[in-house]
Amino acid sequence: MDARVASSGASLLPSISPFPPRPRASAMVDPRIGDLGPALLALEDGTIFDGVAFGAPVAGGGDLVVNTSQTGYQEVCTDPSYAGQVVVMTYPLIGNYGRLLDDDQSARPWLRGLVVANATAAVLDDGAQLARFLRDADIPAIAGVDTRALARHLRTNGSVRGVILEPGAVDRGTATERARAVPRWEDQDFVAEVSPAAVVEHGAGEPGPLVAIVDYGLKANIVRSLRRRGVRVRVLPHTATAADALSSDVAGVVLSPGPGDPARLAGPVALARAVIDAGRPLLGICLGHQVVGRAAGADTRRLRFGHHGANHPVRDLDTGYVQVTAQNHEVQVVGETLPRNGGFRVSQVNLNDGSVEGLRHAELPIETVQYHPEGAPGPLDALAVFDRFVAACS
Repeated sequence: MDARVASSGASLLPSISPFPPRPRASAMVDPRIGDLGPALLALEDGTIFDGVAFGAPVAGGGDLVVNTSQTGYQEVCTDPSYAGQVVVMTYPLIGNYGRLLDDDQSARPWLRGLVVANATAAVLDDGAQLARFLRDADIPAIAGVDTRALARHLRTNGSVRGVILEPGAVDRGTATERARAVPRWEDQDFVAEVSPAAVVEHGAGEPGPLVAIVDYGLKANIVRSLRRRGVRVRVLPHTATAADALSSDVAGVVLSPGPGDPARLAGPVALARAVIDAGRPLLGICLGHQVVGRAAGADTRRLRFGHHGANHPVRDLDTGYVQVTAQNHEVQVVGETLPRNGGFRVSQVNLNDGSVEGLRHAELPIETVQYHPEGAPGPLDALAVFDRFVAACS
């Protein structure tokens, strides 16, 4: 099943709704946005939520993931790590501020759908509203869902596939079948979808060390965080070879975050192994952390419902320091499977569930983190990760 199925004749303009306004809908969708009529959110386990469509007039399906951030929905929508997923925001008011282009994390939104309790519009400018952004990108969204009840359902039952049906498609008899027809997350190659095809240089000709980032689903704020520390950045596509990443002018390598299952990524794992063998400074972030873990000989395993939000406490085992982190991943490195004599050790752990949040090498300048140190959205507790990496490259 294609994750997006166009509906017929529904206008994208918020001022022209194909359905007459209703008091119930106006309580869920700000009238300045304009709802597109009734819609359903259907889960593969048979659970169905009623709501009101306010995104693009299409259907969209994928794995449901819960994000607990109160802000940062623009960054969430443009984070490539959410490719193939339907994002559920538990904070009840989404749209309280407008969109700033500089806060986008990539050139387009990658999620398959957005689920909120109430869609608000804090700005009058249509072009700055979240709803317009989603409509222009062909991403469906549904309001009026009890997102906290949905979050509890997912935490009880684990990750499930779901689909936001197109406006007016309220046949509950077929809704569950459509959710079950959504392709499984594990079976899809999202990295190839989100990674660029060409090399991009940032700061060419400037002084400072050159860092190569292999883009598996790169967030723009990672580039900004490195550039603020005086380094030049060369962004490589996911098809980059070890020779590309270990070019003689490259002082250090970053393996970026990204979507999908690292068990599918034999090429990136081989590249990480080559960088480790070369002893070059290496930083793995999120998916990059998992890739390095597999290159080090560890197994990876899917979490029951993933980590998504901006409030995950992480303890550094070397210093005892606890920081609050932003996270977005489905898979963990299994710490006990790290080879005893491989040089890598678990360096950080999640205080909520004990899962691995970082690796360090005993001798080489290599560090990985499962969370997002770039803080987009925040918090900014973990920016020192970039300080340590840049120091190793200098």
